[in-house]
Amino acid sequence: MGVVVQNDKNRVVRRRVLRGSLAVLAATALASGCAAGTGATGATGTGVAPAAGQQQALHAPPARALDSYATKLRAEYAARVAAAKRWGLSKVPLTAPAPPRLKPRIHTRQGFEVDDQEELGLPPVFTRIPTDQKIVFLTIDDGAEKDPAFLRMMSELRIPYTAFLSNYLIKNDYGYFKKMQARGVTLNNHTLHHPYLPGLSYAEQKHEICDMQDIIEKQYGKRPTVFRPPYGNYNQDTLRAAKSCGIKYAPLWDEEVFVDHWEYREDDQDLHPGDIVLTHFRGRDDWKGTMPDMVRRFLKKVTDKGYAVARLEDYL
Repeated sequence: MGVVVQNDKNRVVRRRVLRGSLAVLAATALASGCAAGTGATGATGTGVAPAAGQQQALHAPPARALDSYATKLRAEYAARVAAAKRWGLSKVPLTAPAPPRLKPRIHTRQGFEVDDQEELGLPPVFTRIPTDQKIVFLTIDDGAEKDPAFLRMMSELRIPYTAFLSNYLIKNDYGYFKKMQARGVTLNNHTLHHPYLPGLSYAEQKHEICDMQDIIEKQYGKRPTVFRPPYGNYNQDTLRAAKSCGIKYAPLWDEEVFVDHWEYREDDQDLHPGDIVLTHFRGRDDWKGTMPDMVRRFLKKVTDKGYAVARLEDYL
């Protein structure tokens, strides 16, 4: 009889231990889910479901997942080293940090305003993105030179840039810029014929800007929200016309890079975090070199000074 009682007691103790263990496991799983930012449905803390493959990574054995990630990083860096060597760079370009979730507020640079700019809600005119990170933004204007080597170089080096196109220079080869777009480059507005806009009426400026909006949308499937006035010249009519057909930003530049030299807007003649850099689609007809030559000069300076090249649209 004593034996039976003892066995019953043992079974009760085992059940209590099992229930306690399950509770601990459940609490651990819940804590892990919270730490990973996921809830019971697999949604992230932002309410957006993870992209395909993310959940598998969360539940993969930690050592295997870390080893796989490290292998991927080593392979990517090896590819960048090989690309830098192939394109004649002495250093591997630095990789830009992830863009901010909260975009910086962009204001018109002091001294670059037009009358009633804020009251009319006109696109801001700026030369720099507000940031403390050592990044710069490469922007390329017009579209005269269509160098296939340039496309390969930027793709292999993974250097982001933004294009501002004028129709009279690209209409003989829309396909070249379609290839550029397929590589992740945003194609923006630089007018139909690259005129001095302040010398035109409001209606003429609207034709130059808004008709270029239509052409880019027709050829490339997306209407730009970013516009650069030719030569950096504009007036209130320019910004009013641009706003009327969907433009939200009008970036200028702080530095301009050529194949054989740099030019600077600021007195210190140096780079700064968030600077926008201008260059042009040009080749040997206009320069003492090619677009890859220009890219080498550009990357040498920014890399030597500890800067990475970021994508402008990620900050707008």
